[in-house]
Amino acid sequence: MPVLDLADPAAVDRYSAFVRSHPHRSVTQDLRWGIVKDEWGQEAVYVEEDGRIVAAMTLLVRRLPGGFSVLYAPRGPLVDWNDKDLVLRILAEAQPLVERHRAVMTRFDPEVRFDEGLDAWMRSQPGWRVKNVGADKDDIVQPRFTMVVRLQDEDGRQLSEDELLAKYDGKTRNKVRSGRRKGVTTREATEMADLVTFHEIYRHMAQRNGITARELPYFHRMRRAFEDRMHVVLAEHEGDVLAASVTVDYWGKLYYLYAGSNDIRRSTGPNQVMNHDIMVRGLATGAESYDMGGVFELSETDGLYLFKRGFCKGDGGATEYVGEVDVVHRPALYRLLASAVPRVQRGRRELAGRLSRARTALAARRARPPEVAGDGGRARVLTEDRTADQAGSR
Repeated sequence: MPVLDLADPAAVDRYSAFVRSHPHRSVTQDLRWGIVKDEWGQEAVYVEEDGRIVAAMTLLVRRLPGGFSVLYAPRGPLVDWNDKDLVLRILAEAQPLVERHRAVMTRFDPEVRFDEGLDAWMRSQPGWRVKNVGADKDDIVQPRFTMVVRLQDEDGRQLSEDELLAKYDGKTRNKVRSGRRKGVTTREATEMADLVTFHEIYRHMAQRNGITARELPYFHRMRRAFEDRMHVVLAEHEGDVLAASVTVDYWGKLYYLYAGSNDIRRSTGPNQVMNHDIMVRGLATGAESYDMGGVFELSETDGLYLFKRGFCKGDGGATEYVGEVDVVHRPALYRLLASAVPRVQRGRRELAGRLSRARTALAARRARPPEVAGDGGRARVLTEDRTADQAGSR
């Protein structure tokens, strides 16, 4: 059967072995990603030749009003993209799911480098809507540009730490070295309290930047899904946690999935030291790459892009993927959905920004000293402010 029987352990193990060994493998194509994204349904299809799997596609199923749905293969399908017939075959295997779930569209966005020939072929397919060059960030789910550091050379030899450092730009390399000299250290956290610490810092970062944040149960599900392949790393200085991150080692591909930093001693370079140390651990375990996540545009005014680019200089900066494709099954409903989703995304972003500004204003009002009479009143206020600062730095 081309549709995977998720209730058959042997079939699931066979499918998972193929997914985890594929050159284009991705953590979001793993069946266990469905544990993390528990608000979605999940399906999977594959193509078999001579008794072996040659292509696979794990799909998330998002329910829509009226009994319709959207099928989404995040970073899939896993297929040889030079074999166009095989690409069409794996998508055709999902047709029973299209009918079963009354899908409006099937969306996919593989980890495949942008190529003009591939782009032209995709655009020539009937019913395909290709979104890459010129697409607005509200039009696509995953950024097209991903910042990836290669941890092996072209012959598959593991880099040394010095070779890794040589790939960074000078500013980033200096930040790593000066951060270490200043006493910034990192440790892999294993206790539940450490995950809570990560989440507090991550939420603080989200509020500071006016973006939405995942709730703590999301990370509990991720740990349950990937167990010891999920790593929480904390960057510390003089007893304080300054930055924290969650990564997943997906069989040689390291994914830097979520991270944040607080506002304490940021000049010590905790984020630079933390990312470097994660990669050094990857070198020791034979990892082939470190995926720092995506950016929607290569802008010199985007601090996140500039931060990531500092690590990726030796790999040419951003890796450009082929983009996102919607295979449209119900054109009328698709047009409605395509017009509604960008408005919803903009609304969520604007709401997050307003909430962040409101929190900042409230914090500023609370920190503003009240009018007091006499030196004794001023001294009392200053003492209370110092206490608050110390409490916030622990």
